[in-house]
Amino acid sequence: MNKSELISAIAENACLSKVDSKKALDGFIAAVSNELKKGGKISLVGFGTFSVAEKSARQGINPRTKQPIKIEGKKVAKFKPGAELAEAVK
Repeated sequence: MNKSELISAIAENACLSKVDSKKALDGFIAAVSNELKKGGKISLVGFGTFSVAEKSARQGINPRTKQPIKIEGKKVAKFKPGAELAEAVK
């Protein structure tokens, strides 16, 4: 499912217009992005939790040259599904 298909599904399930569904989805994405940029966490009970995890710097190997390389540490977005979502997927 791509973004436009998701917008159509939201519109149908929530009895909204596609324009309002797009605004709602864009607002949700912006809110989650802004909170994660601040290092925060968003918990939606039953659905899941969005959070930020830090990956530490480490040594790696360039597969082409077999030389060791340094891989910088970084922050990554993480999603942990909630119990209801995990049960629905089974």
